[in-house]
Amino acid sequence: MDALSSDEVSVFQERPHPWTRYVALGDSFTEGIGDPYPSPPGAHRGWADRVAEVLSQGVDDFAYANLAVRGKLIAQISADQIEPALDLHPDLITISAGGNDVLRPGTDPDVIAQKVDDAVARLSRDGATIVLFTGVDVGFSPVLRTLRGKVAIYNENIRSVAAKYDCIVADQWALTEIQNARMWSSDRLHLNALGHHTVARMVLDSLAVPNDLEPLKPEPVRPATWREARTEDFVWARQFFVPWVLRRLRHQSSGDFITAKRPQAERFLRDGELPAGD
Repeated sequence: MDALSSDEVSVFQERPHPWTRYVALGDSFTEGIGDPYPSPPGAHRGWADRVAEVLSQGVDDFAYANLAVRGKLIAQISADQIEPALDLHPDLITISAGGNDVLRPGTDPDVIAQKVDDAVARLSRDGATIVLFTGVDVGFSPVLRTLRGKVAIYNENIRSVAAKYDCIVADQWALTEIQNARMWSSDRLHLNALGHHTVARMVLDSLAVPNDLEPLKPEPVRPATWREARTEDFVWARQFFVPWVLRRLRHQSSGDFITAKRPQAERFLRDGELPAGD
């Protein structure tokens, strides 16, 4: 490799980080479900968009693609997203996959993690920095706490995969701030805007990227009576849990007929900013 010129060294030193092309892979967590943009309707922000916005600051040639699609299993993510991701020639990749597999009854966290291992082996082809995610400690959640042991086993496997391929671990299990119902959307399965913001801060810290994102606090809530809480549980079951079960029985996914929101690596535009030439 040729030595860098003094001008090139100066530019590199002024950059806040070494990456110029970031590609995010995954499911609804990475797509940003639960954190909608005000407009256009149906658009979602999420932690990955928030991370990309920070990474784009001070790096004029920074580009970002998000290939994540809600509801996808690790096998589908591997089949549909890895090759398109590699075709974009990223130097930074985040992949959060396997969460939907872990949620399904009867699945084996060891088998799921082996599929993640296979995916990371392929993504490692060109030497990009890769970030993997552990699962959230779901002990706080009445809906998901029975899966806590399964998630813990899966997380240990993820740490082994990360060590094997020299990946960065974004540790959601240790992120105690999101072990709070007020960080989650009304479906109790996806983070809300506050939760996604909190994860974005954690990811940037994992990448050792300086940023000015401040910790946010959830609004205080009035304690619910027993009757109000049971009514909320009934509404939640009718609106979210029953449809989820029916999709499983029909072998359907919330991501059927949904395409990636950012399939191409493009410059990240902040609010009010217009593309070059406009």
